[in-house]
Amino acid sequence: MLELHSYFRSSASFRVRIALNLKGLPYDYKGVHLLKEGGMQLKPEYRALNADGVVPTLVVDGRPLIQSMAIIEYLDETHPEPALLPKDPFERAVVRGLAQEIACEIHPLNNLRVLKYLKHELKVSEEAKDAWYRHWIEQGFASLEVNLSQLGRVGRFAFGDTPTLIDCCLVPQVFNAQRFNVDVSRFPTIAKIHATCMELDAFQKAAPGAQPDSE
Repeated sequence: MLELHSYFRSSASFRVRIALNLKGLPYDYKGVHLLKEGGMQLKPEYRALNADGVVPTLVVDGRPLIQSMAIIEYLDETHPEPALLPKDPFERAVVRGLAQEIACEIHPLNNLRVLKYLKHELKVSEEAKDAWYRHWIEQGFASLEVNLSQLGRVGRFAFGDTPTLIDCCLVPQVFNAQRFNVDVSRFPTIAKIHATCMELDAFQKAAPGAQPDSE
């Protein structure tokens, strides 16, 4: 039995939900609200599963797994169809690299912990905080737009004609960009991939608005 501890608007949780849906794997959804009650992710009972106090955590037969990229690769190794990583080692590294460009370069600068620190500790205004968010997404998307074409093999999806780890990361990041009024049409490859992904039930059902804890 799989148990996903998730927050509806968490990008990292969104990635894992997409992967679970693409694999057709049922799971028990456990909402972890990152803002209510001082942050449920900081409660001792949750930190007993994930000491970092972040989401997602995937509990597999009573054993927790942390970090979305590791969780998705675990799912791909244990449930290999449909594959989210190519078999060829070089192509697999390309897919990992493009996915990590999103997960390791763009997303960390805009996650909730950073935004809260900017607002509450550094006393940055709401306008400046939003400008920070947009700046790093736009800069990251500009590089990703080029790298998708130069390093990858864009087809209907980010790498070929079936979804991969890249798409699991890209769709949540586009959702974030749209929330903060980034003009994604400036990045036509990213926009096209996102539109294709969102035609699939696996992506639609993983979307924040479709989650039981959505607000």
